[in-house]
Amino acid sequence: MDLNSASTVVLQVLTQATSQDTAVLKPAEEQLKQWETQPGFYSVLLNIFTNHTLDINVRWLAVLYFKHGIDRYWRRVAPHALSEEEKTTLRAGLITNFNEPINQIATQIAVLIAKVARLDCPRQWPELIPTLIESVKVQDDLRQHRALLTFYHVTKTLASKRLAADRKLFYDLASGIYNFACSLWNHHTDTFLQQVSSGNEAAILSSLERTLLSLKVLRKLTVNGFVEPHKNMEVMDFLHGIFERLKQFLECSRSIGTDNVCRDRLEKTIILFTKVLLDFLDQHPFSFTPLIQRSLEFSVSYVFTEVGEGVTFERFIVQCMNLIKMIVKNYAYKPSKNFEDSSPETLEAHKIKMAFFTYPTLTEICRRLVSHYFLLTEEELTMWEEDPEGFTVEETGGDSWKYSLRPCTEVLFIDIFHEYNQTLTPVLLEMMQTLQGPTNVEDMNALLIKDAVYNAVGLAAYELFDSVDFDQWFKNQLLPELQVIHNRYKPLRRRVIWLIGQWISVKFKSDLRPMLYEAICNLLQDQDLVVRIETATTLKLTVDDFEFRTDQFLPYLETMFTLLFQLLQQVTECDTKMHVLHVLSCVIERVNMQIRPYVGCLVQYLPLLWKQSEEHNMLRCAILTTLIHLVQGLGADSKNLYPFLLPVIQLSTDVSQPPHVYLLEDGLELWLVTLENSPCITPELLRIFQNMSPLLELSSENLRTCFKIINGYIFLSSTEFLQTYAVGLCQSFCELLKEITTEGQVQVLKVVENALKVNPILGPQMFQPILPYVFKGIIEGERYPVVMSTYLGVMGRVLLQNTSFFSSLLNEMAHKFNQEMDQLLGNMIEMWVDRMDNITQPERRKLSALALLSLLPSDNSVIQDKFCGIINISVEGLHDVMTEDPETGTYKDCMLMSHLEEPKVTEDEEPPTEQDKRKKMLALKDPVHTVSLQQFIYEKLKAQQEMLGEQGFQSLMETVDTEIVTQLQEFLQGF
Repeated sequence: MDLNSASTVVLQVLTQATSQDTAVLKPAEEQLKQWETQPGFYSVLLNIFTNHTLDINVRWLAVLYFKHGIDRYWRRVAPHALSEEEKTTLRAGLITNFNEPINQIATQIAVLIAKVARLDCPRQWPELIPTLIESVKVQDDLRQHRALLTFYHVTKTLASKRLAADRKLFYDLASGIYNFACSLWNHHTDTFLQQVSSGNEAAILSSLERTLLSLKVLRKLTVNGFVEPHKNMEVMDFLHGIFERLKQFLECSRSIGTDNVCRDRLEKTIILFTKVLLDFLDQHPFSFTPLIQRSLEFSVSYVFTEVGEGVTFERFIVQCMNLIKMIVKNYAYKPSKNFEDSSPETLEAHKIKMAFFTYPTLTEICRRLVSHYFLLTEEELTMWEEDPEGFTVEETGGDSWKYSLRPCTEVLFIDIFHEYNQTLTPVLLEMMQTLQGPTNVEDMNALLIKDAVYNAVGLAAYELFDSVDFDQWFKNQLLPELQVIHNRYKPLRRRVIWLIGQWISVKFKSDLRPMLYEAICNLLQDQDLVVRIETATTLKLTVDDFEFRTDQFLPYLETMFTLLFQLLQQVTECDTKMHVLHVLSCVIERVNMQIRPYVGCLVQYLPLLWKQSEEHNMLRCAILTTLIHLVQGLGADSKNLYPFLLPVIQLSTDVSQPPHVYLLEDGLELWLVTLENSPCITPELLRIFQNMSPLLELSSENLRTCFKIINGYIFLSSTEFLQTYAVGLCQSFCELLKEITTEGQVQVLKVVENALKVNPILGPQMFQPILPYVFKGIIEGERYPVVMSTYLGVMGRVLLQNTSFFSSLLNEMAHKFNQEMDQLLGNMIEMWVDRMDNITQPERRKLSALALLSLLPSDNSVIQDKFCGIINISVEGLHDVMTEDPETGTYKDCMLMSHLEEPKVTEDEEPPTEQDKRKKMLALKDPVHTVSLQQFIYEKLKAQQEMLGEQGFQSLMETVDTEIVTQLQEFLQGF
């Protein structure tokens, strides 16, 4: 591509590609795509985006195309790779001038230079770093900033490389430029500190921007640039100096306004200082040891004393708390139980920690956390009043929860309490002791203090197990507090029911549950929405608990379910509806069939909620989960839900519909439980199976559920299902068997095996294309035992239950292998006998014995030649299934099922599904469960004897090992 002639054309097409008109845009994009592999195209793009007189949108697009080109065509081995000559020209052009006036474009150029550096620096681009170092020294503000921006992105990218050779190169780079990077940072930092007092906002912002960028470079070099950073004096000097710099920057916050750009940049820089310490601690815990004392002193003074008043801000406090937490929890600083087994580095760090965390320090931290940081703020109380649902979402982990102060303080409290529980338990118990009895509703501060202490007791539940008699406290203190209905007492009602939820799985006597259920019923009618939502959460924890007893819960079920349903209708936020639905699901799951009388209202409401939640896929996931538990609870009665249920399954499992990305997993689970609980097939339920073929093509992690669904249809209505879908299903299976894992092959073959078991006549016909694959696998001695076992299970069904089909299959395979049918049959029997040990399931082992015995009586010389193997397998089968009656001394086949036995279902067991009943009925027709192996062997041997005569039969029996014959005779006593 000639640069001069091409520039005009490319510029024109790029201009068209920025158009809002698709008729202009699409052809332009297509043309640019064709040019991507043309030599010289990227040189033209470089000329365009470095020409500051052109339209910004065109230049922006040119940068993006250049960046994508690096990803696709810069590597030497890439198809249509750029020539070395062009790459040399491009590298030189990229670092000629650092004078891009537009911030967004400057950032993109810095990123693409970093992408090239990742591939070429330092070997093919040795001049990059020296050029950047020189450029950040220039006096021109713009050039200096852009060079520093690029320097940061290049350092960041090179630091992220993980191969050993690349790490070595970065270590060398860091050693070479660290001193310069420190000087640069110190220079910009000092400049900023001098300018703060000037009041010149533009100058302050400019120097602060450079301070921030140079600190970002230092962060990457410090954390990733040294194997043993504690041995480098410059690194440790920089890290020790951070605390003084932090103090200076925090003091600067007094001079800078609270809501301007400078303030935002200042806070980002302060946070970056803390990130350097946190990252260094994470990557180099032992190198951090000399910094432990200073880090703890600094963090504790700013967070837990008056030193921080007026200068700290929330995100900084969070970072300081994270620093304390990481030092407290750091595994590298924890000695072994046997101190002698610990490294000297660990013991040194542990000693520093122990020296710092004295009784007064720990007590003060604990008291400040509870009495200051745990207190509900004015802002939170206002939010409670104005947006109760928003308040509960924030409290339980909203989007901003991760970085907000409250969860951070709670996690720090838990970690410190766990680490120093012997010291802190008496402190917390004393705080509890001072709060006995009711609190004056007029004293809001006292109410909030009690709320905070109860929060601490809930968070420390596991640590306080031996120190608090929770059952007595529940009866004497907490239960009466729940009965105080004054509006101002609502924070405590909410906190107490939350607290009970925290202790329910730790220490709560089962006998007290009815009292708790009574309290929950009352609180679900509380005038305050936040209290009701918190009560629902505790209810979920209660029914999820290991010691939950249905009989205790049932008297309250109707009331609770009705109140939960009313709460579901009342709340409006998607997250809250999901939460309440989840509680309802848990209740339904635990009480199972007992829920049937009470679900009418929910069943009527869910279709409306489904329609309203069209734009909220996560809420729809919650509805699907609820439906799963509803169907399981309703059993066969779930058929009444089909007008709503089946369209929901149809949409959720249709891969051509966008929502399937969110709904598929739960949709498949709902489809499966619907089949398992269906009393009979319906045309609509059968029609949904049209969704299955694309799902099998996906070969995703949901494949196992798909196979269960297919089996569900086979058990439900094999004839209709196979006649409708077997041809397409067989094609899908044949494709899957070519590329699927061993486990996947087994799942496919189990479906075929079930089809043969349920429908011995139609099954083999419908899956005829797969059976040669199975036969071939047996003859060739499939090497994976689990696959071979399944092959033999499939072939056993055909041989035993559809002899004519087996004969035609044998004939077909004889043609394929170019062998005589008898020879091939002999080979199959020989392999079967040889690989019998691959079969571990008793049902399949008995099936194999029955199948091979079904070849008798026979005058076929090949079968008689394999007679010994057939008898060996039969005796093995007898050992598997025969049990001795201790009273009569006779043997009986333990797999025989003579009649339907309705098993008694205990409270902990789920009642049998409709599919379980179908499987039981099927077993009553299955030869494995209806034919006595003992009698079958006797009859087959007797028929063989009659065919050959006594002498011929004796000659045949002499081919069998005498020990096997003795065992056989013992099993056949009485016949």
